[in-house]
Amino acid sequence: MNWTTHSVFNQPRPLSNSNLFLSDTPLREAVAREGAQWDAERLASVGQQLGGSESLESGRLANAFSPELLRYDARGERLDEVRFHPAWHLLMHGLCANRLHNLPWQTDPPAAAMVARAARFILHAQVEAGTLCPLTMTFGAIPLLRQHLPTLFSDWLTPLLSDRYDPHQQPAEQKRGLLIGMGMTEKQGGTDVLSNTTRAEPLTTRGPGEAYRLTGHKWFFSVPQSDAHLVLAQTQQGISCFFLPRLLPDGTRNAIIIERLKDKLGNRANASAEVEFREAIGWLIGEEGDGVRHIMQMGSFTRVDCALGSHGQMRRALSVALFHAHQRQVMGKNLVDQPLMRQVLGRQALQLEAQTALLMQLAHRFDASSTAWCRLFTPVVKFAICKAGIPFVAEAMEVLGGIGYCEESELPRLYREMPVNSIWEGSGNVMCLDVLRVLRKQPALQEMLDAEFAELKGVNRHFDRRWRQLQRRLPRLQESDAREVTGDLYALAATSQLLRVGSPPLADAYAQMSLDARGQKSLPPALVDRLLLRACGG
Repeated sequence: MNWTTHSVFNQPRPLSNSNLFLSDTPLREAVAREGAQWDAERLASVGQQLGGSESLESGRLANAFSPELLRYDARGERLDEVRFHPAWHLLMHGLCANRLHNLPWQTDPPAAAMVARAARFILHAQVEAGTLCPLTMTFGAIPLLRQHLPTLFSDWLTPLLSDRYDPHQQPAEQKRGLLIGMGMTEKQGGTDVLSNTTRAEPLTTRGPGEAYRLTGHKWFFSVPQSDAHLVLAQTQQGISCFFLPRLLPDGTRNAIIIERLKDKLGNRANASAEVEFREAIGWLIGEEGDGVRHIMQMGSFTRVDCALGSHGQMRRALSVALFHAHQRQVMGKNLVDQPLMRQVLGRQALQLEAQTALLMQLAHRFDASSTAWCRLFTPVVKFAICKAGIPFVAEAMEVLGGIGYCEESELPRLYREMPVNSIWEGSGNVMCLDVLRVLRKQPALQEMLDAEFAELKGVNRHFDRRWRQLQRRLPRLQESDAREVTGDLYALAATSQLLRVGSPPLADAYAQMSLDARGQKSLPPALVDRLLLRACGG
């Protein structure tokens, strides 16, 4: 008798060759609603290309073959260069071509450029997250450099605003595209940048745009292959911001010594270094002692990108789980038809509906220069969404079961990637304390919230109750309340946006899920049907 011992059946195909934009109805609607419908055709093209098997394989390869530090050449000369797999460069070309590093900073930017860029960012995050790091730092740096770039480097603005990726180690004037990194964290303090020990001494006279000699170290030096970095160092007037090019104007290497590349949990495609400055030359950005303010200007953009990146990866996790659930059979029925599984997937889809609506509204507020609103809700969304990503991907992994835990699946990489956005650019407590600081320094923000939320009074009882509770707490906030208050602000803002733009059953269900302290209830089956259809592009 012949026995078949390895007949493979009931094993779903992996998700590939899907359109990441057209399959995401909440994102499509938000793009149109917030004024970037002009970009829909390009987003559909980008979504098709990124959802293809070649792009997904490039994302896998870039992580499977981590960057390599080349300290010396064959002659023993110091190199301090980082070598990447070709897949990294292929992905970087696509990111720059889609202008994730500069779309809103063009001389004549299109309408709702922040919204269009946010949508493009979400799509790219679903394929590979490490490559987004150099793009987001460059994006945050360009507005600062436009104001304070030393005269000696004024010709850098043209390649910074191009759509080209140029990885060659050459002087800036010979390159078609440039990237900017950051270096703040030192061994003795990450959040506490005032404790930095790196010193900067003027070479000639003190003042904006002048050259200084920097001596010290950086515990995390992001994207060491960048053409220049913005770093913090101590001067006579305190913490100051400096522009450190990788190559000096005469073409020689700056004295930035790469000690090692960090061995990280995730984000393995991206190089993060530990470096020493051995009398490296940097140029002062702005005034001495004003460095923290300048870096915080960058932080408002990079923090939003952390939330966008986490959201994009959560969206990919749900897509993978849904695709599996539509194919995998258990006890004679597909997983997606099992009532309890539908509740799990429906809740995840509902969570992403709210995140999409709020993130794209926030991008619109940046386009509209709503400074106070953006200043408050940037740390709010960074905290809430990045923190939510970790259990979200774990839940999606459970949908697949053991196969989702194995490296052949995308989900282990997504899971390892998730904590980085919660940690970088300020961890959870830092974000919540920042929210507290903003509320205390700008009392007018409560009036703004009052006006914003008053428009919805009486629409949903869960919303009304939670807002009344928070209103009573705002005048007497304590540091120990910061996490709870930040979570409440996120839930209220997300709910308010869904109450404005979503169907009443969907918005009410999210309000109950996020604001009702009595606990969660099962979602109505008809709503689950609608949510899962929208999550698949219907």
